[in-house]
Amino acid sequence: MNQDTETQSPITRHSSLAACLALGAVLLLALFLHFFRLDQEGYANLYYAATVKSMLTSWHNFFYASFDPGGFVSVDKPPLGLWVQALSATIFGFSGWSLLLPQAIAGVLSVALLYHLVARVFGAWAGIIAALVLTVSPIFIAANRNNTMDGQLVFTSLIAAWMVSIAIERGKLHWLILGAIFVGIGFNIKMLQAVMVLPAFWIAYLIAARTKWYWRIAHLAIASVVLAIVSLAWVVAVDLTPAEDRPFIGSSKNNTEMELIVGHNGITRLGALANVLGLRNTPGAPRQQADQPIAKPGLGAQSAQPGQPGQPPRFQPQPGQPGQPGQPPRFQPQPGQPTQPQPGQPGQPGQPGAPRGPNDETGDPGIFRLFNKQLAGQTSWLLPLALFAILALAAELFFTHHASRTAPSTLLSARFYALLLWSIWLISQTIFFSFAGLFHRYYLEMLSPAIAALVGAGGVALWNAYARKNWRGIFLPFAILASAAIEAIILLQFSDWNGWLIPVVLGLGALASIALVILILLPAHPALRISQFAFAVIGVIALLIAPTLWSFTPMLSADSGLPFAGPELATRPARPANLPSENRLIEYLRANRGGAQFLVATLNAQSASPIILATGEPVMALGGFGGNDQILTPEQLAQAVAQNDVRFFWLPQGGNQNDDLVRWVNNNCARVNQSGAQQPAPNPGGAQTLYDCARKR
Repeated sequence: MNQDTETQSPITRHSSLAACLALGAVLLLALFLHFFRLDQEGYANLYYAATVKSMLTSWHNFFYASFDPGGFVSVDKPPLGLWVQALSATIFGFSGWSLLLPQAIAGVLSVALLYHLVARVFGAWAGIIAALVLTVSPIFIAANRNNTMDGQLVFTSLIAAWMVSIAIERGKLHWLILGAIFVGIGFNIKMLQAVMVLPAFWIAYLIAARTKWYWRIAHLAIASVVLAIVSLAWVVAVDLTPAEDRPFIGSSKNNTEMELIVGHNGITRLGALANVLGLRNTPGAPRQQADQPIAKPGLGAQSAQPGQPGQPPRFQPQPGQPGQPGQPPRFQPQPGQPTQPQPGQPGQPGQPGAPRGPNDETGDPGIFRLFNKQLAGQTSWLLPLALFAILALAAELFFTHHASRTAPSTLLSARFYALLLWSIWLISQTIFFSFAGLFHRYYLEMLSPAIAALVGAGGVALWNAYARKNWRGIFLPFAILASAAIEAIILLQFSDWNGWLIPVVLGLGALASIALVILILLPAHPALRISQFAFAVIGVIALLIAPTLWSFTPMLSADSGLPFAGPELATRPARPANLPSENRLIEYLRANRGGAQFLVATLNAQSASPIILATGEPVMALGGFGGNDQILTPEQLAQAVAQNDVRFFWLPQGGNQNDDLVRWVNNNCARVNQSGAQQPAPNPGGAQTLYDCARKR
């Protein structure tokens, strides 16, 4: 876009036919990458899928985001993103596709919205490049083809950025409040992950809003209050609910949402940054004492049901009932019969790409962490170029302001706040992910919009300087060649592809860079301009080849419980898209349940999720998501068994998660004969064993 077109108005709205066609092509590519073979993903992350199925069983489970239909323990995230998935499942029927649909739609809408945000300030072609870079950001595609809620969070964050941008331009409080509301909505999707964009929004408004400085401070104070109200409304409602009337708060230490926010979803995520900030993780709350009333979720929330505290036990076995003393159990699974998730299921050890140790998924913290093998291919391909774009855009603003009067000051101020917003978004999150503690690779989707926006705006700024033969234009070929070299360094870590991909990336990048240097030295001519543009396009293609290939890999494998992109997905056999509705374990549990409220109890959510999805029955995850939640004492577990709330336990042999509960079951309940056909466990600690607590050991 030429300078005259760019300076027609503070907010550029002109778009040529070529730009419209290019934007249409980018959106079609986004639709393809998000929706092609989406149904192959099955339920994707079984933990979230089981939660949605449980939420659909009652309004109580829906509001409190109960992981299981029995209302025993909640999911470790706020409910809004899962509510959206539940709505989709209500409209289209419960299936893996309906659970993934909201994220895929949010991804395509995010591409369109990012185009608008960049184009309205930097021009249509800057917006198109930004939209294209976001579309081929590998982790953006991988996460949005999954039922993790990060795609919804990115979309709400971009809406908030839109509202805050208008607030800065007009200096109006109500637009800033709208931005705060959407950040609060994001908080109810992924908690503190949503506020990672807040420094960018608040600092940009404080520095650049078109109103007096004291009004900026007042506006930010009011917006912060609104943000707190929107963010914490559901949290306060849950924490004010008596513990016996709701599920236990999964992954919390004291059964409150506030501790979950500060602890597991807060300080724990900071890692080394917590020490820098002088923060420490909150100490674990003590368990309830045995002489206290049992306030265990799902077991005391429905007082009218039999089997609750104060009600007579429902389990009155008759002589000869299967599973009773003197009667051999009928559960005889066949060798090879699947009775729980198999190795390689999402989020479980043994799955390539899933964490096998504390640092396996993200690598060690450090300044170069985003360029290690685990993370580099997800979204870091153009990260150095985005950082360079900050300098290019800052230089353009500086020299345009001081050496040229052709651009209206309103346009310069709009570009200044946009540069400020996207730069702080990128830099703050780059620092966070470089040194943070607990996070998954798909969290890097939050980085993708800022990288894309800066590459789009900075790329056009470099081209404009080059086309005008400005001295800053020489940085265009330099940026292309340097970025291609960095991508080649990243590719060195991937032996399957680097043998052919490195020469392509480096060859095209070097060709474009050398040609652009030669062409800028030649006298101006119309044919020369066409050649310059052609080689600039070749340079863009060189830089997008690798991330584009990576972004196609999520379509090659359905093994995406913890979504990521990379060459290993091209050779991994896809797991079955759907769970079997029946197997020998479930048949046996249903036949011998004896009226117990819960079909079975397992140690963690990974073991419980497939059973919930296959049956829709209450399944008790004794230790919550990872098996470590301190929900029950052995005395409370004994009382639950005595009241026939639960009879069967499907537990690993060995392990150190909730050892006292596992030990109680081992000491008090009989093992069900499985004819030596025990299956591999879905978590560390050995094979799974079925225990029947109606039969004494």
